[in-house]
Amino acid sequence: MRRLGVLLAKIVLAPLLILQGRRVRATALRLPEAAGPRAAEGQALRVLIVGDSSAAGVGAAHQDEALAGCLARALAARLGRPVGWQLIATSGHRSEQALAAFETAELAPADVLVTALGVNDVVGQVAPSRALAALDRIHALAVERAGVRLSLHCAAPPMQQFPLLPQPLRWFFGRQAARFNAALAASVAGHASRRVLQLPEAMQRDAAGLMAEDGFHPGPRGYALWAQALADQIVSGLGLPSRSMAT
Repeated sequence: MRRLGVLLAKIVLAPLLILQGRRVRATALRLPEAAGPRAAEGQALRVLIVGDSSAAGVGAAHQDEALAGCLARALAARLGRPVGWQLIATSGHRSEQALAAFETAELAPADVLVTALGVNDVVGQVAPSRALAALDRIHALAVERAGVRLSLHCAAPPMQQFPLLPQPLRWFFGRQAARFNAALAASVAGHASRRVLQLPEAMQRDAAGLMAEDGFHPGPRGYALWAQALADQIVSGLGLPSRSMAT
């Protein structure tokens, strides 16, 4: 019934939603991807990150304070040794576009795959089944070509809290993001080597307060909290001894 209600709301509100979407695209602040290298060496663990603008670090000045750098530091603090990582991410990519880029990328060996995708699928009104088929393929290729043992798929964020989006567009995208997340959770259920990472409660409660100035991407504090949650799941998922949980 809820899905039917959202569908009816979409039909009734369609003219307004289209108008608001066009206005947001025309007026939104465009922030660059984070500067800095997209790979680093490390012996303790090797992480492969695939995604869109959030994975690319939009909202942070440098990869050191974006998701990749924050995750590498969080894992190194727990494992006591440097962590290697590789980043394959492009602003605006939907899951199918990320797959196309991933298929042609040269991959280093990796233990863990992290995907940060879904927001652009929601914005582009891509059916969850299509987006999840692309995620399935990314996971399979990561296992086959990089030797990944664990895949963590980040859930879409609470888009109903994005300051950039006006109402009712904000509400609508929030509902669509929740639909995507439910389908994602169902698709990996029962797969020991695949997990869904829900954003930390602090980010769920205060998403707006942890965002960059564009009102759409995480800021450095948001990336740091996200990375801590990922690090906890990686250590748990691989059964690794954790020396410290300090940031």
